[in-house]
Amino acid sequence: MGTVRRIVKKPSLIGEMGFIKGGGIINWFPGHMAAATRAIRDRLKLSDLVIEVRDARIPLSSANEELQPMLAGKRRVIALNKKDLANPNIMHKWIRHFDSSKQDCLSINAHSKSSVKKLLDLVEYKLKEAISREPTLLVLVVGVPNVGKSALINSIHQIASARFPGDDGLSSILVQEKKKRATVGPLPGVTQDIAGFKIAHQPSIYVLDTPGVLVPSIPDIETGLKLAAAGSVKDSVVGEERIAQYLLAVLNTRGTPLHWRHSVSRETEGRHIDFDDKPEYNLKDLLPNRKRTPSSKSDVYYIEDIVTNVQGALCGALTDFNGSLEDEGDLGSLIDQQFEELQKALKIPHKASEARTIVSKKFLTLFRTGKLGPFILDDVPEAN
Repeated sequence: MGTVRRIVKKPSLIGEMGFIKGGGIINWFPGHMAAATRAIRDRLKLSDLVIEVRDARIPLSSANEELQPMLAGKRRVIALNKKDLANPNIMHKWIRHFDSSKQDCLSINAHSKSSVKKLLDLVEYKLKEAISREPTLLVLVVGVPNVGKSALINSIHQIASARFPGDDGLSSILVQEKKKRATVGPLPGVTQDIAGFKIAHQPSIYVLDTPGVLVPSIPDIETGLKLAAAGSVKDSVVGEERIAQYLLAVLNTRGTPLHWRHSVSRETEGRHIDFDDKPEYNLKDLLPNRKRTPSSKSDVYYIEDIVTNVQGALCGALTDFNGSLEDEGDLGSLIDQQFEELQKALKIPHKASEARTIVSKKFLTLFRTGKLGPFILDDVPEAN
């Protein structure tokens, strides 16, 4: 990954990212995030345990570093969400890494109730100590944008509603009592009646939501690119083409396209639908919160064909590549060639003035929805 780290800092290939090496003010940190961060800090003082949601594809990069000093002194469970999009062969190494650091960690799928129930069971276990002393316990859910926090809260709400029908609201009286014990003033910009979901009784345990916030500065360019690739930073801030360039650099240096060779060959020899009679299906429909999902075999086959074409294009370009992946110029030339091959594979008109942007958007959609396979972009830190 050393080559990738070098090229992300090279203006000629990746360009000025808007991420400032070593920190600094970032133009995508809006005012509402500053207010939300202050509110989260105050809520942290009231909480008995924190569920820190991170993206399983970027277990370190998706941590809010600004909150880490406060979280280090709290009971905490790290929930690595979107485990279905993360490489399971590497995920167990991350779990082991956090365990060795004395941090409770669980990989989850926030859309799976059974997965979320395991998380809540761990939360209740972690609170056993405090149960004998406190009549009401508060659990705070924190995380950067787009790590799946809302999906987790919705699943918790459904589980809570089934356990305690009609009793999922956290009354302002309980919150005020908690504030009094913690000697904390009113929360800035937050209503006194904090919405929460009851997950246990005797003592009462409530789970509270918080807004997703980023840090006001990014520690390095690569961390910013990983956050952008996972969707935690708006594409418009970084640019789809730059994000796609970064992902292609990662895939190539890992040799991932070559691993697709056999599956591409099988698919090519197998079934294909007639593209002249292809369904009117948009790759954007694959993204979360879209009403439409593939409802017919033709839709599914069409998407599978797109994936096969994309994987074949990247595999073919890397197979024919005669340069060195360790050389920044050679890698840049390979990525340019892959953009051309992707344009053909995705059937984007050659004369389209924004062809690379269109290619990048489609490629990012396939990556983010797991159609290209499960990935983890962060490297597991070496054990001391």
